Amino acid sequence: MSLPIPGKPVRGSKSGAPVMALLDLLGRSWAMGIIWHLYSGPSTFRRLQAYCESISPTTLNKRLKELRDCHLIERTIEGYALTPHGKELYELIEPLGLWAKVWAKNFK
Repeated sequence: MSLPIPGKPVRGSKSGAPVMALLDLLGRSWAMGIIWHLYSGPSTFRRLQAYCESISPTTLNKRLKELRDCHLIERTIEGYALTPHGKELYELIEPLGLWAKVWAKNFK
């Protein structure tokens, strides 16, 4: 699976609309979990691997590279951290997570 680039075909969009490229990226296994975890601060590869539980080192490396290439995370002295764009994305998605918790109560 190649890196989703706005303006180029991505999963679900032949036009590569920017929002579709973003949803393609975020829909990949553990991409959202990594962003969610890094919002609380930088993390090492091992801590991310423990947080993601069943993720293989190969998949984690691939996801970290994709998120770095999309300028959402960066490598720091302390480990991986969100960039300003990554923090902004988290803050936009967080209300969706809160809404989902309320929505989930309909299934109990």
